[in-house]
Amino acid sequence: MAETQEGTEAKDSGGYDYKRLHSYPLVRYSDMNEELRNEAIEFCVTACEKFSTNNEAAAKMIKESLDKKFGSSWHCVVGEGYGFELTHEVKNLLYLFFGGTLAITVWKCS
Repeated sequence: MAETQEGTEAKDSGGYDYKRLHSYPLVRYSDMNEELRNEAIEFCVTACEKFSTNNEAAAKMIKESLDKKFGSSWHCVVGEGYGFELTHEVKNLLYLFFGGTLAITVWKCS
């Protein structure tokens, strides 16, 4: 009764595809007010769904949308497996996960 590695992995994860299981945005940290946070999350989800294979294009769309709606100086990083340490304006930082392993960091600098 030898199991393949693939079969074992499916058993360990419960047979779920985690990218589909976590299709909602999971906010890890935010100091934004509720209105700004909801708008930023909406921009992030829209961009990541539109550019699911191009993180750079998604980050550019998020940044341009936030610049247009809330003024300039917004920055955005979209990717997997990165760390960060940054300086930002108070009440202007959002760090979230989307689609399982995709992380999005959005912040504003003066």
